[in-house]
Amino acid sequence: MSTRLLNSMKILEYSGHVSARLPGGITFLVQPQNKSRAEVAPEDLLVCDLDGKVIVGTPGVKPPSEVFLHCEIYRARNDVNAIAHFHHDVTNVFTLVEDMPLLAFKNHAIRWKSGIPVHPDPAHVDDAERGRGIVETLGLHHAMQIRAHGQIVTAETVRGVFIDSLHLVENAEAAYRACSLGKPKPLTEAEIESFSHSFRRGHHIRKLWSYYTLGAVREGVFPESWAGA
Repeated sequence: MSTRLLNSMKILEYSGHVSARLPGGITFLVQPQNKSRAEVAPEDLLVCDLDGKVIVGTPGVKPPSEVFLHCEIYRARNDVNAIAHFHHDVTNVFTLVEDMPLLAFKNHAIRWKSGIPVHPDPAHVDDAERGRGIVETLGLHHAMQIRAHGQIVTAETVRGVFIDSLHLVENAEAAYRACSLGKPKPLTEAEIESFSHSFRRGHHIRKLWSYYTLGAVREGVFPESWAGA
């Protein structure tokens, strides 16, 4: 559902992937490499281990080539249970200019008050060594950018990673527009602290998940039978 939603919003599109850690912590679900993000269904999902090996799935079907970013983040971060990787152009623009980092501009961007680091190597994360490099750049943050490449978002649940991916893009688009009008004004520490006191993350995730999934059913993004998931 998250994959199809992000695809319908032009965030994931033809390339990108969402994963979910399974109980036990050492395996995760991820979509196949060649399945359309607009059509992926539960029966298509693969179970991979932390070395990127498929342990449950259709024989011969491969995981995404960048499966190693999922493997190494799950290996290093016990607090992460879902990961999204996508290639949103407006968001990535902030890795292509000097002295213009992507900061928190909209209130829900307080999720990244610790920062959104930029990984300097734009290459595909197609082996474990590059995956470990991603982990080093990510640190304890909840999102990062890969220069001239794309974004990685981490969260405690799949629903959470969907909402966070949406807000990351919204924040970047707002920042981009602000820069076109004049000197941008990101949130101050005091403003972030003030919003933090009133924000209820669990409630917010439930509210937005319901809104977007019910809308997706009406638009035929996925079957109505999925909406109760």
